[in-house]
Amino acid sequence: MLFNISSIIEGYSQGYFLMADDEEGLNWYSTRQRTLIPLDDRFRYPKSLQPVLNQNRFSVAINRDFEAVCEGCANRETTWISAELKEIYLALYHAGWAYSFETWQGNELAGGILGMAIAGMFIGESMFYRIDDGSKVAMVKLVQHLRQRGYLFFDAQLQNPHLERFGSYVISLKQYQRLLTQALRLPCQFN
Repeated sequence: MLFNISSIIEGYSQGYFLMADDEEGLNWYSTRQRTLIPLDDRFRYPKSLQPVLNQNRFSVAINRDFEAVCEGCANRETTWISAELKEIYLALYHAGWAYSFETWQGNELAGGILGMAIAGMFIGESMFYRIDDGSKVAMVKLVQHLRQRGYLFFDAQLQNPHLERFGSYVISLKQYQRLLTQALRLPCQFN
């Protein structure tokens, strides 16, 4: 698949997202429902995480090691992040569209979330951890960051039990398209 940055941003701005299939071919996808992480008081996290947050075990960074987060997200038994998609994320990162929101324990990358920021929406592509609670703390701190920056929504694309622990909820494609139209009007800056 040949790609250019503007066509990829256009695709995401219309509600599509890229995934590799079983043969590692890259395709655009959409779903009838979208999963959002709440940026309001519906957001929650496991109670067991509160002591970790209180103790400030992790520091947070943006793009300190984008490539390592991308690799961490792709390095699993079943993944939709092919070698070509990693190249695309890296190109989007260099163009200022893709970000890694990271947690660190000293000089060790603990976990992170890979995503894209387009106007008033953050699109979470994947997350991973190397140290227990690293990705969970990244999620809590990312939601705080997005709230402070005035983002309208955090798109997690597909629902799963892990995201449900953070209060994720599903909306129809029609509702998503309305939010998308609103978000594209917002001049949010991720950094």
